[in-house]
This record gives sequence, C-alpha cells and structure tokens, in this order.
Amino acid sequence: MSITNKAYLKVVHSHSDFYILAKPAGLNFHSEDAAGFVVLAEQQLNEKLFAVHRLDKVTSGLLILARNKLAAAKFTRMFTEHTINKFYLAISDAKPKKKQGWIKGDMAKSRRGTFKLLTTTANPAISRFYSVSYKPGFRGYILKPYSGKTHQLRVALKSIGAPILGDTSYAGAHSARTYLHAFALDFLWNEQQIQFTLLPDNGDEFTQLIKHQDFQAWKTPWQLDW
Repeated sequence: MSITNKAYLKVVHSHSDFYILAKPAGLNFHSEDAAGFVVLAEQQLNEKLFAVHRLDKVTSGLLILARNKLAAAKFTRMFTEHTINKFYLAISDAKPKKKQGWIKGDMAKSRRGTFKLLTTTANPAISRFYSVSYKPGFRGYILKPYSGKTHQLRVALKSIGAPILGDTSYAGAHSARTYLHAFALDFLWNEQQIQFTLLPDNGDEFTQLIKHQDFQAWKTPWQLDW
C-alpha cells in the first residue's frame, strides 16, 4: 500500500481537545523520506497537533493526536498511568503454545532493530490475549497491552510461537501486509467515556476473521474479561 503526501487520513472522532484518526498500514508515524502520519494530519486539518502515543509503520488503526499542550500533557500522563485501554487485532498462521492468557517478560534489544522477550520480570512488558481459529491453520487474536513497550505485541506473539502474519522482522510468514491493527480505544476524558472501534479496511485475512461468528464477542472489546 503506497502512501503519498496527498494521502487522506480518516478522522474517526473530532473533539475540542483531540482527534482520533485512522493510520494506514505502511505509513511512518514520524517523517523520514516522506511526510509521516503526524505531518500529514497537521496538513490535512490545518492545525498544530501533538503526538501522545504511536504505532509502528506496519501497524494500522486508531491513533490519538492532541490539539493543545494541556491535552497532550494529560494524555501523556494517562498513557504513563495506563488508564487508556487499547485493544489490537492480529493474525498468525502458526500454532501458538497457548490460545489465551498472559504474556509477561522483560524486553531486550536483539538484531537489526528487533527485540526479544526474556524470562525475567524486572520491568516487564505485559499483554493479555484471546484467540480464535477462524479457518484451518489460521488464528485471529485480540490483545490488550498493559504496558507500552516498543514492538511489544509483535514480540509477545512471536514468544508463544505465533509470529504475526506478514511480520517478517519477527519470523512471520510473507504477506501483502503485516496483520496487526489498533482496533479499539476506551478511556475517560473529563468524565466522558470515550469508546471507539475501527475495523481494518484492508487485508483478506482480516476480512475473513471479521466474518467469523466468534468475532461478534470482540466487537465491544472492553466488555471482555480482561
């Protein structure tokens, strides 16, 4: 999926303090050789915006951008305190060591910009997940990170023997896209409950997962037993 400087970003929700937008897979968060997500959003919305969290280039889905410094500081504090619930969808074509539960461990740098999960838990990455077999040989995952480590979910699924489809950096099978998607956000903002979901808009395997009957229970992920 090619991204140009003329890319149009979908605005999922507009609030006086922030926007929730959809990041396409394959778009850098920060500008490198071409304009990144934040710059494109500022150009499209014609205002200064503040990054408060990020998604990897390969990951699609929901992202919050604050519209003022006070909101940015509040979001930064909320992310630090883990009071913003984030839920992700992923797909793997490998058999996992377990089908649901916790994945915990310290993360350390590995080769070529990747990370690995350790057995120690001094400052662990913590994730919880459920999964469903939506067709032979393929499982869909819904994951909730309880910490905010770089590549956390990609490392977590690799650690249970189920690297994300398309995530070749972590031994995933080759695919047209990396099947990791920031699916939902749930948080309290000035006593207002903010809850949004965004289905992936590309990827044949995501399309099949969404059509599976067991996906119905995932449509309101904050209601699952986390």
